[in-house]
Amino acid sequence: MGVLDDIVAGVREDLELRQADVSLDTLKERCRHVDPALDPMPVFRGPGVSVIAEVKRSSPSKGALASIDDPAELAGQYEAGGAAVISVLTEQRRFSGTLEDLVRVRARVDVPVLRKDFIVTAYQLFEARAAGADLALLIVAALSDTELVGLVERAESIGLTPLVEAHTAEEVQRAVDAGARLIGINNRSLQTLEVDPTTFARLAPSIPDGIVRVAESGVRGPRDVIELARAGADVVLVGEALVTGRDPRSGVADLVAAGAHPAVHRS
Repeated sequence: MGVLDDIVAGVREDLELRQADVSLDTLKERCRHVDPALDPMPVFRGPGVSVIAEVKRSSPSKGALASIDDPAELAGQYEAGGAAVISVLTEQRRFSGTLEDLVRVRARVDVPVLRKDFIVTAYQLFEARAAGADLALLIVAALSDTELVGLVERAESIGLTPLVEAHTAEEVQRAVDAGARLIGINNRSLQTLEVDPTTFARLAPSIPDGIVRVAESGVRGPRDVIELARAGADVVLVGEALVTGRDPRSGVADLVAAGAHPAVHRS
């Protein structure tokens, strides 16, 4: 069993417990009482490269990264630095995250919030929306074609913008076929956890014009943002480099400044 398969197995076990505690009907009712979802696409389609800054305590590849006692405070620093979206990891076993982290972040910031998790059922999408999420991650490798199409459609129907993540050319095509408007290319293999910084540049040309391209994993600083922009990135998602840095606000600001550099300007 690969790393992704192991993570998803754990996610399904934890999901069963939550479903036994909170019904889908209850979640749907909660969704009726949250503010309308924010749309990140106008900013993502604007000039320069946008930054998604991630609240991330740990990872399967590196273990513990940062304690993050107050995720809302960290998210506030990200927003002050110019982040377009805040990503919150909510998977518990490998990433030490919770949905409560997302609730706290949503209450603090005014920019869109992404639920970063291993979503395999519509129940998790309703969880995300009920917690105040505006976007939700869908990983192509974790889903069948039928599941992917269904979850993209369900996400959009309840106001969530799906960020559909791919790792190979085949997965990019599956994301396109599923109707994704926002496709992330992850430079990290979810089977080996190794990062190949050339993955985005290799796969980005296979994403049709009109679909927003997000570069994920391996972004360490401003130089990487400029290189990824030249390879076709509209957005970069950055976690580890920010949570392990000394000053998250200035760290984000440096990335945002690189994304606005004349060399990467888009009209």
